[in-house]
Amino acid sequence: MYTVDFFGRKVSKLIIGDNPITGHSYITYQTTGDEMKRYYTAENIKAAYRHLEELGYNTMLPLADPYIVRLIEEYQAEGGNLQCIWQPYMPMDQQVSMRSLKALNTIGIYHQGTTTDYLYETGGTAKIRENLKMWRELGVPVGLGTHYPEVIELSESEGWDVDFYLACMQNARRGRTGEESGFLTGKSKTGLVFYPEDRPVMLDTLRHVKKPVIAFKIFAGGQMFFGLDRDQIREKIKAAYEEVFSVLKPNDMAAIGVFQRDKDQLLENMELFDAWAAGRR
Repeated sequence: MYTVDFFGRKVSKLIIGDNPITGHSYITYQTTGDEMKRYYTAENIKAAYRHLEELGYNTMLPLADPYIVRLIEEYQAEGGNLQCIWQPYMPMDQQVSMRSLKALNTIGIYHQGTTTDYLYETGGTAKIRENLKMWRELGVPVGLGTHYPEVIELSESEGWDVDFYLACMQNARRGRTGEESGFLTGKSKTGLVFYPEDRPVMLDTLRHVKKPVIAFKIFAGGQMFFGLDRDQIREKIKAAYEEVFSVLKPNDMAAIGVFQRDKDQLLENMELFDAWAAGRR
């Protein structure tokens, strides 16, 4: 796994998201969120972190809820060195949360995507900018997550105080406009469908963005693999790398979610990425 520069830090081109680890499934017809949580015990989470480092991944996007923060504290006390770009846990007081993150190899924090989009939909862009200013207190680069190309365009045109973007390849707001984050509402992802026509729209916006970008849901939350056999899945993964990375800048990255119960997805994704990258050189 080769690395890119992220504000002076070396970051693996692929970084690991947190949805499966925290039980957020977008393929509930195949694997429910409860199944993910049952598999991802504290020991299995830390085992996944160790395996990440063994394979050459060096950065993750953990959720800053107290449980995950405590596990990462333990992991680092045991010698783990993964870098963290934090997704804020919005039900928690953010000043309290930031105090707990300062000593955890933190290299960035970003405005959580669904919260961004809810505020955008309800006329709350001033609150987004207020939140961004607050997270500046952490002393690390501050990003903006969104599922809307229009939000990135607005941020760029108005000069929001943002260092990087978390850009979703899929519009998870279809049918959920005006709803707050599931962290607050408790609403599950059941019935949420991702459409392939969303992807080129976001990618077209990202062609013109000069700030660093972390693309996420590059595999449509696993939905693009439904009904495919092993070899077909591997071809889909390689095609997704080509689709996304052929548009992103050389120093941009992608975040992937992995569920390790049934196969070593961390290894598979790394091997296929390395093969794809070698073919592009």
